[in-house]
Amino acid sequence: MTLTLGMVTIDSSDPAPLAAWWSERLGAPISQENEGWFYVIDATPLLAVQKVDDPTPGKNRVHLDLNAPDLDAARDELMAAGATLVAERGDASFRWITLADPQGNQFCIAQH
Repeated sequence: MTLTLGMVTIDSSDPAPLAAWWSERLGAPISQENEGWFYVIDATPLLAVQKVDDPTPGKNRVHLDLNAPDLDAARDELMAAGATLVAERGDASFRWITLADPQGNQFCIAQH
């Protein structure tokens, strides 16, 4: 059996604004709203934000790794849009930046 990735899903107690935030950051439209409980963003792979009564506390175990042509410019733009800086990591050979979205879900960006 071979599995393929269908989508990445983020839990949220308030999914609408988080889906809109990620939609804007990825430049991908929200294609489904499913009565406010499950939003699908047409990114590659698909990204979903689902309503849950009790999101998992603490650091998320799965996170997005995103690429940007200019790492510092991407960090600044994301922070201006509401992301928070968690850490800048790496060394001269490879560096990446960990941020958190407006609801605290961590993700990383690296230069491609």
